[in-house]
Amino acid sequence: MSEKKIILEDIAPIDLYGVNDSKLELIKKRFPKLKIVARGEVIKASGEEEELNQLEMVLNILIAYRHRYGNLTDNATEQILGGSGRKVVDKQEENENADDVLVFGNSGLIIKARTENQRKIVSNISKNDMVFAIGPAGTGKTYTAVALAVRALKNKEVKKIILTRPAVEAGENLGFLPGDLKEKLDPYLQPLYDALYDMIAPEKLAYYIENRVIQIAPLAFMRGRTLDNAFVILDEAQNATEAQLKMFLTRMGASAKFIITGDVTQVDLPKNQPSGLPQAIKLLKGVNGIAIIELDGTDVIRHKLVRKIVELYDKNKS
Repeated sequence: MSEKKIILEDIAPIDLYGVNDSKLELIKKRFPKLKIVARGEVIKASGEEEELNQLEMVLNILIAYRHRYGNLTDNATEQILGGSGRKVVDKQEENENADDVLVFGNSGLIIKARTENQRKIVSNISKNDMVFAIGPAGTGKTYTAVALAVRALKNKEVKKIILTRPAVEAGENLGFLPGDLKEKLDPYLQPLYDALYDMIAPEKLAYYIENRVIQIAPLAFMRGRTLDNAFVILDEAQNATEAQLKMFLTRMGASAKFIITGDVTQVDLPKNQPSGLPQAIKLLKGVNGIAIIELDGTDVIRHKLVRKIVELYDKNKS
């Protein structure tokens, strides 16, 4: 008699178990010789080793099906448990190059690099420890960077993710903000939360944040730290001063990956405070281990009007 504990990391329990455990009951019927107990994200099973391995394989197929199609019905579950579902998943994988997929997100969302320059970010982070992704709004800089960080965490390449950005208002004075420190800072960090909500199940994300596996903080909080065994992203780097950016870049530990994203055309700093991003790009260009990727209007993946807006502003500037 053997025991196996399976932890669900890439799927919400209700998506696998079904309403009122309808799909879980189908799984139990498929493996009548196993004792299967499911509690939240943990499935404990006991029985013969071969049966336990088959159970784990079937669960992986069910999860893969959910990722590919965005839904796992009772009928699909029955087909997979009957042995035909593997063919369905294999056929889907022929059409979806798994190497291109960065993360399987929530609700079946497939997250991957979708433009040539986004693919450059992906390829360069594997060859370099520091990557600058510079370009206009809507080019997917932050989203791609967060997806790479989540992938690294899931693959156990790093122990934590650290996301940071300067707490600078975009040309507005918001005045006094009520609440505790977290509540005051969260509006500045919301774009990072938005990306994470797409990629990690809510319960798992809350666990990661509570246990500081994922840390989201303003740039000023990085001072004095050594960021090691971590995937670190500095977002909106154009709003970091020269001193702040130098401070951040020198936080890098021996086993860390850094991605710095920014748009040099949207600096929100006071006029007497120059952005540190242009200086950093100039100084670090050509340094071994550092890649600088420049995105442009062709990488815009938001509404089609965003690309047009970027083009018109660029023409007006020139």
